Amino acid sequence: MKRIFEIDPWKVITHNFDPKDKRLQESMTAIGNDYMGMRGNFEEGYSGDSLQGTYLAGVWFPDKTVVGWWKNGYPKYFGKTPNAPSFIGIGITVNGEKIDLAKVKFDDFELALDMHQGLLTRSFVYEGKDVKVKFEFERFLHIIQKEAALIKVKATVLEGHAKIDFDSTLDGTVVNEDSNYGDRFWIPLGEDKDEKTIQVKTKANPYDVPQFTVLLKESLRHNGEAVNGDVTTEDAKLSEKFSVDLNENESYELEKDVIVVTSRDVEDKDQPAVADNLMKKLQSKSFDENLADHTEAWKKRWETSDVEIAGDDAAQQGIRFNICQLFMTYYGEDKRLNVGPKGFTGEKYGGATYWDTEAYIVPMYLAVTKPSVTRALLQYRHDQLPGAYHNAKEQGLPGALFPMVTFNGIECHNEWEITFEEIHRNADIPHAIAMYTDYTGDDSYVKNEGMDVLVGTARFWAARVHWSKWRNKYVMHGVTGPNEYENNVNNNWFTNTMARWLLKYTLERLPLATKEAQERVHVTDEEKAKWQDIVDNMYLPEDKERGIFLQQDDFLDKDIRPVSEIEDQRPINQHWSWDKILRSPFIKQADVLQGIYFLNDEYTMEQKEKNFDFYEPLTVHESSLSPCIHSILAAELGKQEKAVELYQRTARLDLDNYNNDTVDGLHITSMSGSWLAIVQGFAGMRYDHNQLKFNPFVPEGWDHYSFKINYRGRLIEVYVDHEGTKLTLLKGEDLDVLVHDKKITLKEGETTNA
Repeated sequence: MKRIFEIDPWKVITHNFDPKDKRLQESMTAIGNDYMGMRGNFEEGYSGDSLQGTYLAGVWFPDKTVVGWWKNGYPKYFGKTPNAPSFIGIGITVNGEKIDLAKVKFDDFELALDMHQGLLTRSFVYEGKDVKVKFEFERFLHIIQKEAALIKVKATVLEGHAKIDFDSTLDGTVVNEDSNYGDRFWIPLGEDKDEKTIQVKTKANPYDVPQFTVLLKESLRHNGEAVNGDVTTEDAKLSEKFSVDLNENESYELEKDVIVVTSRDVEDKDQPAVADNLMKKLQSKSFDENLADHTEAWKKRWETSDVEIAGDDAAQQGIRFNICQLFMTYYGEDKRLNVGPKGFTGEKYGGATYWDTEAYIVPMYLAVTKPSVTRALLQYRHDQLPGAYHNAKEQGLPGALFPMVTFNGIECHNEWEITFEEIHRNADIPHAIAMYTDYTGDDSYVKNEGMDVLVGTARFWAARVHWSKWRNKYVMHGVTGPNEYENNVNNNWFTNTMARWLLKYTLERLPLATKEAQERVHVTDEEKAKWQDIVDNMYLPEDKERGIFLQQDDFLDKDIRPVSEIEDQRPINQHWSWDKILRSPFIKQADVLQGIYFLNDEYTMEQKEKNFDFYEPLTVHESSLSPCIHSILAAELGKQEKAVELYQRTARLDLDNYNNDTVDGLHITSMSGSWLAIVQGFAGMRYDHNQLKFNPFVPEGWDHYSFKINYRGRLIEVYVDHEGTKLTLLKGEDLDVLVHDKKITLKEGETTNA
């Protein structure tokens, strides 16, 4: 497997530049601050193949749904995050030659993302006629002052004399590669030469979706003093040019500060004044002082979230890369936001919210961030309940149907077999309420707002199933499970199981809800009886002879054979027709095993093992969400080699481009899978029935690993090596935990061997 970045515990770094890998490099050096983010594009521009991309959290556009055959109930639009105005541009010309690494001669290239601090650096030596100039770039998005981006370029003449022309730009003329048509999403509102601003607005739409206004402001500094060049403007674009003359061994350092404000937070008319104040605040400190503040904030994040691995630098780099990218995408500081599958790293999936958040992000963030972060994710869904009711109504059903893809709660995905058949998310999303309640011990949400979610989705499920006289059971037809290589199937085991769980959990929690919540949802005795009848009589397909749950009806009619027989044809989604994939036995991602993972304590070890042994060999792992689930279950079953193999796949999915699709952007929502594979897999962490427990092992080739978790007001460090396990209660009240089923008591400030 070709690696374009070197192995380093704290950096994603390369000293090679291959134009064929440019998009991969851009994806893997993307940065963000959960307010905005961008791919690792070059400040000076690049004329070769590239995906230019800057994205603003919560800013989106309802693009016209285009389908060949319209069906009733289709969403009217496909939501996407438009490529935002680019503000990183610093065009550079040396002695009349434009610096463009697709065209000029250069050497000593280095590109690095420092994961300590989310800092992107790059350097190279330009070799022109009778001149050599070293260029060094630094760029970061401030995680304290979210609206601020800071860019620095240093030019040092190594040989000869250089007249260097700089052209700093703000560019609102950008487009999206995946647009349905050639129109621009942004319309110009105005440019101000004196204030060095441009203001743009998303174009009008016919769907009652608000238009978003964005204002960008730049200011240049050299040695802390303002630089004022020749400013010119045109529609949605600003250019500021100036020149410097440098002799051999002389340097010039230019800082570009940018403020970005949007109508999500600031009304259009107030944006110039707000941006001006924010710029003054930013420039009250130097670049280095701002970087120090930013780095200190990152340090605090790493103090509670870092996973240390000794003995395997590739594994160490993988887990830190994933944690870093997750935190650059979302840190729970704006409850209006969620976690898009590509974050700020590419256009694919449109920047919208999927069920990935509740299934994969929540179980990690519960342990590495404050409870308020996960609570914000729960609130996000509650706030969008009106949209969920709309989605169900579009299908002629009562209750609430959470969307597969959304920005505002309204479904905005245009593939029927996914949009209105992959409905398992309507239990996966509420399942996060149970995870939050069980892990934190805080039942205030499930007793109040959470009850709105549970009852709304329960009413949908009660109507979506139907009674089969032939089976004498409730069944569910026309669904798609997590394995999207099967569409429009009947009785997907995972979907039926999760629907049954949702109804059962709602019935259990309803009597414990606040009086106000019970009055608000007003569940009748007739409804309760119907829900209980479904719980008692839901059809769950299985093969008792094999001891497995069937992924769906008729699954065993397929030509069952292992993935090992088609290794030369993978990934099959890039080699086979869709018809061939649908008829094959090969599974895109965990489906039955996803249910066993979610409801782990409901199944015996024998059931887990038989299902794992049957389904894992059929799984091609062509969804980024797949390897971690299999790794966790493999670890639980003592299949340590398989657990490590699948951990490596999830931890280095993007760094090693396993699925040959990282050019489109990183797989952000699956990145938590590497943390889950270590903590829930290798360390065997569970929190069943108010009991925190561990069942650790050390992967072969590792010397040790350690991590920290927040648990019910406590901060616990877990250290595992080949000699055993050490737990340190860094903060909080005494706690009894189980390690290999042995009870130990943790006391603050003490380390306990287990």
